[in-house]
Amino acid sequence: MRTSRLLLLTVPVVLALSACTGPAPARTGDVAAVQPVGASGTGTAPRAVTAPGGSPTATPPATPGRPTDERTADERTADGSDPADLPGANRPGLPPPVVTNGARTGNKVALTFDADMTDTMLANLASGRVRSYANIKIIDMLQARQVPATFFLTGEWAERYPDVTRRLAADPRFELGNHSYRHQGFTPNCYQLGQVPPAQMTEDVARTFRVIEPFGGRQTRYFRFPGGCYNGAALQALAPLGVTVIQWDVVSGDPFATAAAPIVHAVLSQVKPGSIVVLHVTEANAEYTDEALGPILDGLHARGLQPVTLSELLAP
Repeated sequence: MRTSRLLLLTVPVVLALSACTGPAPARTGDVAAVQPVGASGTGTAPRAVTAPGGSPTATPPATPGRPTDERTADERTADGSDPADLPGANRPGLPPPVVTNGARTGNKVALTFDADMTDTMLANLASGRVRSYANIKIIDMLQARQVPATFFLTGEWAERYPDVTRRLAADPRFELGNHSYRHQGFTPNCYQLGQVPPAQMTEDVARTFRVIEPFGGRQTRYFRFPGGCYNGAALQALAPLGVTVIQWDVVSGDPFATAAAPIVHAVLSQVKPGSIVVLHVTEANAEYTDEALGPILDGLHARGLQPVTLSELLAP
């Protein structure tokens, strides 16, 4: 029997995992969907992004940056590659596109797993009040069934679980995204997450890339806002980093769920071709996700839907 869950985290994400495009959280459906986004950000078709007012606008096509051999060390990833070549990379200086789903044709869907970590969560681990925020059973099942997935890591989670992060990076079916450094909100009143000071938003995300990059594997320039909360100022803060913001169109409700069945129902009742499903790999505050994952995978198979990485889902 599972032990009672410790509601010691910071945010009742199960209540509403949707984008905050203004002072109050907006429905997921209010976020501009880009269908599809190219993996490298160098395509020729204009893309939709969410403008500060929350409505989609067209942006010019991205243009190639300076050659790799002309970039400084800070502009490259840890293995010397050019970040502009990674999936999700966009032209630095432009507000990033915000993506909620891929193309509705075909049969591909993306399972994404957030790895949250806050200073409070670290304190819970240090005190022994919480055993783990890394659900290894999820990774075991995905690998046993050879299912691709994308993991959005906070910097503090990767630092706390370096061996698990290395395992994720070593699997060619997994790719790694950025979920901020310590899972603070990028808008005021983003549930109970607190807020990254606006002047520190760019560095918060850049720091997380620096933490994740040395692990290697399938790196990306995908970024997911904690709590899904963002506004025009937050998007502008990310402009120098050349990223793509990833939201979702299927909310699993796994944080603080009291059983697996509601998670399974939430996913399978919403999923469709092109869907991006948000789940969590943080065991102590999403303890039934591993139990729900098997039935979710079976249900996707029964519907003829194929899990793929985000970069495959969003490829032209």
